Amino acid sequence: MAIQKYDAGTYEVAVIGGGHAGIEAALSSARLGCKTVMFTVTLDWIGNMPCNPSIGGTAKGHLVRELDALGGEMGKAADKHTLQSRMLNLGKGPAVHSLRAQIDRRAYSGYMKHAVELQQGLDVKQCEITELYKENEVWHCVTSLGADFKAKAVIIATGTFLGGRIYVGEVNYPSGPDGSFPATQLADSLKELGVPLRRFKTGTPARVARDSIDFSQLEVQEGDAKTLPFSYSTEQDPENKVVCHISYTNDETKRVILENIHRSPLYSGDIEGVGPRYCPSIEDKIVRFADKKRHQFFIEPCGEDTEEMYLQGLSSSLPEEVQIALYKTIDCLKNVKIMRNAYAIEYDCVDPLALKATLEMKDFDGLYGAGQFNGSSGYEEAAAQGLVAGINAALKIQGKEPLVLSRASSYIGTLIDDLVTKGCMDPYRMMTSRSEYRLLLRQDNADERLMPIGYELGLIGEEQYSKFLEVCRLKEQEIERVNNTFLAPGSELNALLEAHGTAPMTTGTRLSDLIKRPQLSYEALAPFDKARPQLPYRVKEKVEIEIKYEGYISRQQAQVNEMLRLENKLIPADIDYSAITGLRLEAIEKLNKIKPANIGQASRISGVSPADISVLLIYLSK
Repeated sequence: MAIQKYDAGTYEVAVIGGGHAGIEAALSSARLGCKTVMFTVTLDWIGNMPCNPSIGGTAKGHLVRELDALGGEMGKAADKHTLQSRMLNLGKGPAVHSLRAQIDRRAYSGYMKHAVELQQGLDVKQCEITELYKENEVWHCVTSLGADFKAKAVIIATGTFLGGRIYVGEVNYPSGPDGSFPATQLADSLKELGVPLRRFKTGTPARVARDSIDFSQLEVQEGDAKTLPFSYSTEQDPENKVVCHISYTNDETKRVILENIHRSPLYSGDIEGVGPRYCPSIEDKIVRFADKKRHQFFIEPCGEDTEEMYLQGLSSSLPEEVQIALYKTIDCLKNVKIMRNAYAIEYDCVDPLALKATLEMKDFDGLYGAGQFNGSSGYEEAAAQGLVAGINAALKIQGKEPLVLSRASSYIGTLIDDLVTKGCMDPYRMMTSRSEYRLLLRQDNADERLMPIGYELGLIGEEQYSKFLEVCRLKEQEIERVNNTFLAPGSELNALLEAHGTAPMTTGTRLSDLIKRPQLSYEALAPFDKARPQLPYRVKEKVEIEIKYEGYISRQQAQVNEMLRLENKLIPADIDYSAITGLRLEAIEKLNKIKPANIGQASRISGVSPADISVLLIYLSK
């Protein structure tokens, strides 16, 4: 029997999904003044962390800082519920320093649930959207109970729920993450609509009982002595409340996995979805890296008020009894008690080449995608896309120019540009190596790069922006002072220089030139810098990096200027590439499909050569 539909109200923006992408999309849309509704399968799992209980990491920490600079919520929530904070890659240059925090999973989810509940102009509904269609320029979001919600714009942020199917060995069944309901009918509706979907796969390790772990067999991993927050509005540095631990698999682990590899749905052929290249399951690692003697994994707490421990690096889709057997081959887990088994989950997502740089679909006016629905992986990547989709949906409704972040402006811009111009064959993960401008896109200067945009949009308040301007003033003032401060040679100063492994001074030298020496730092020279003012850590960090890497930064800025020159060469939306003499057939096919907005974007499309770009430039000049 057909369900009787009823009019459930009209909104400007509707967001389907209450995960990290959905939250940022709904909050940004509502904060920009649009009447917004957010749908979630269950209110209890808003902001859930179905995979690892952490925020940040290599390049991901950059994304969180950028989100915060634009007015997002993730950084604030992470700072509020940090269990352990660590800055990764400190042995390398500042371009790849990335903040990572262990998070109290339940507390984070509770914070986000309350944040969306408190947001003015945002309604939150627990329901399953089963049908999506457009009629008379209005989108209809229909629930399983027949409620028909109308909206001018819809953002799909379904995570791994869309057509979700769980796999544990030979057993598989329809499900969302953590045993929640999947969005099966919505997947069918999107296919009927003509949205180009495909199947991806991800997975998660078991959660085990704390009292079943032998911690005496583990290497302790402490948090940093000096912690830093993600959010620029967080005034109190996060506190380290827990330690994590490190362990390794062994030959016996490998034997158990290989003897049962035929029972893994990854190798039996049951799973058709493509898994993440940079976060493989333990059985995938054993097969792909056959010569490796052992694999590192981490044991991390899921929260302060739970005994569940997370085995990062041991995700699996093997049968439950095999999971138990492989864990028990490791000394610290010989008596392990599994509280939640590991599983793989397969889900539907869109081909991101069907999206514009605004995250609106090219063939469906007013329909946007965000997060894992767009083919990415990770909470941070999802939240970043959610923010951009929410902002652009609101700007479109208000008749304003869209927000398109360039690759030179941010990792968020790089992430979206990669997705919509290059696409992805497996779940996309942000890494610092994906950015050709990573020396400019450091996490320490995310505020300088993006907070003026957040302020102009109206997502950054006056008080926060005034504090940001003061930080900028202090930085510029201190750089000028350091460049004009000269130190005379002396026995004590030269002793310090020699102790740091650098040549002593024979003549007076600018303080900035000493800071540029690889062996020295701004802080190390403090005893000889008598006029140095008291400055916040953030300012001192910015000063040192900008002085020490001045030459490299200038060279990279020149590269950016050249790239922006190409970005400014716009391509007409109605151009027919097949009519351009000299373009190769592959280039014609790719350009007609992706429809790049400018020459810069066209140059990054796989299959479009420099020769094709030259032909295109000549054609446009005519």
